Amino acid sequence: MSSTLRIAIAVLVAVTAAVAGMWLARERAPVPVVLDHATLFPAGRPLPAFDLVDQLGSPFGPERLRGRWSILFFGFTQCPDVCPSTLATLAAARRELADLPAAERPTVVLVSVDPQRDTVARLAEYVRFFDPTFTGVTGDPAALAAFTRELGVAVIVGEPDAAGQYTIDHTATLFLIDPAGSLAAVFGTPHTPEGIAQDYRRILEYASRSRR
Repeated sequence: MSSTLRIAIAVLVAVTAAVAGMWLARERAPVPVVLDHATLFPAGRPLPAFDLVDQLGSPFGPERLRGRWSILFFGFTQCPDVCPSTLATLAAARRELADLPAAERPTVVLVSVDPQRDTVARLAEYVRFFDPTFTGVTGDPAALAAFTRELGVAVIVGEPDAAGQYTIDHTATLFLIDPAGSLAAVFGTPHTPEGIAQDYRRILEYASRSRR
């Protein structure tokens, strides 16, 4: 492993830890439910504004996350390992939740951190491979950079090689969005289908109790 890559990974880990600490520091209420892998924000956290497009070229803004539960994952289609393994895990988690009513199963949204290469056509092909219900989102580089930055997603673009190819180190945290369009919880790594499904059911139950 090169020294540059080691430094990039160290920076990514430090930023991810800082982001997690920032979210936790904002949460003052006692945690009302015990979770094994996720961190719950009982009151919800507002999402930053964003104006992106999905894999069909349709507008994708905050309104697309309202009315049902969603999981946001930030990655890119040429990712060699973390992204495909995480999307496969999320597809398996959805199968673990197949007994839930359709409206309660979370949608999965891959938000690209590589808008230069991730066209809508490429995203459509990529997300369909894992689950036909998955949504891929891209957009203007400045808009994506602002969205990731305001959510606290670390993105480190590597130097291009002789062929002009490059990789990207990025936060692998999963962001759970509730039907009101607010950030309800974050899932840190490592991710497993069983762990995601188990904590998601607990969060659903908590949300159901809170509405009574």
